[in-house]
Amino acid sequence: MRSDAKNMLLAPVATFAARRHWLRAALACWLGLSIFGWLPMASANNLEVGKPAPQLVLHTLDGRSIDSRDLKGKVVILTFWATWCGPCREELPLLSAYAARHAKQGLEVLGFSLDSPDDLAEVKKVAASLSFPVGLLGNPWAGDYGRIWHIPVNFTIDRDGVLVDNGWKDKEPVWTAERLERIVTPLLR
Repeated sequence: MRSDAKNMLLAPVATFAARRHWLRAALACWLGLSIFGWLPMASANNLEVGKPAPQLVLHTLDGRSIDSRDLKGKVVILTFWATWCGPCREELPLLSAYAARHAKQGLEVLGFSLDSPDDLAEVKKVAASLSFPVGLLGNPWAGDYGRIWHIPVNFTIDRDGVLVDNGWKDKEPVWTAERLERIVTPLLR
């Protein structure tokens, strides 16, 4: 058999195999699983409350870079959101007001938008109403915080740089006044 004829006969098989591979990968991503061994990839394995918080740098919309490690001595909230996320849009004004009220007590909030650069105008519009700096994350991976696969998700770091609230473990991840009072306010005293 000529190689051209053989390739034509095998092409549907190869296409089917490729489709099956991509369908598995898409399903794995949708479920928050790794295609390499079907391991959870939503949260980083070394992210642990009571241990030093991983470093993360926010590249703000106005061109600054804010390194979470440079904020030692402050209480830090890392918040991940997007303009198309309804619960995020509900949470942001509450978080912004809380951050403004407690800034003098050493609270710093860093907002990481998961929007694409094509949505920059909308991100800027939302960011203009917030009391904390915002930047585009750029991709769904947030260093040792893992792949951001659901939002909103937040992480809280104490004044010593220790992770005190792991957003991956929160059953109700949206900030409420009660959650802020319970988790963050005691750290500001």
